Amino acid sequence: MNALPETLTGGAVLAGGASSRMGSDKALLVVGGRPLVVGVADALTGALGVEAVVVGGDEDRLRDLGLEVLPDRAPGAGPLGGILTALLHHRERFDQVVVLSCDLPEPSPESIRAVAETASDEDAIAVPVLRGRRQWMHAAWPIAVLPALEEIFQRGERAPHRAVADLAVVEVDGLDPRSLRDIDRLEDLDGEPPAGR
Repeated sequence: MNALPETLTGGAVLAGGASSRMGSDKALLVVGGRPLVVGVADALTGALGVEAVVVGGDEDRLRDLGLEVLPDRAPGAGPLGGILTALLHHRERFDQVVVLSCDLPEPSPESIRAVAETASDEDAIAVPVLRGRRQWMHAAWPIAVLPALEEIFQRGERAPHRAVADLAVVEVDGLDPRSLRDIDRLEDLDGEPPAGR
């Protein structure tokens, strides 16, 4: 495992979405023999060498899976609230936090490390790009942006891509596209049937 010695990096998984298009809790959907949220948390932990936390979701069921769960500070308010929850939780211990969505069927420690290292090297929010689109649910967020993000959130912004308009952002190209693929509907599994819903 490649360590990240110069910058201390924590990891968080966002699990608080409504999963309305899926029709069931995506975090707990079993794909490849385990719930999606467990696969994402394990990839973060393996990449960063510290236990990832889960933000939001069904706290009791997630804890039954052995995961550390943080209540979302703004449930139902979109991903930016979950990102802020993760940054606030980690602000005393880490310099930055890699935040991933819970619906990645093939999360990659290599991709996670590449994003974390880019954020550290550039002292900026690092976001992967896939087919020309920034993948905000796979980004690394420096703790230093926390005050600005909180202010933007208090003004009513909920979308990460708009919240960062005046912040330093660096794009990360060349990552394995499979590691960035998320699942919104059962059809997105490309024929791989889920074992549970």
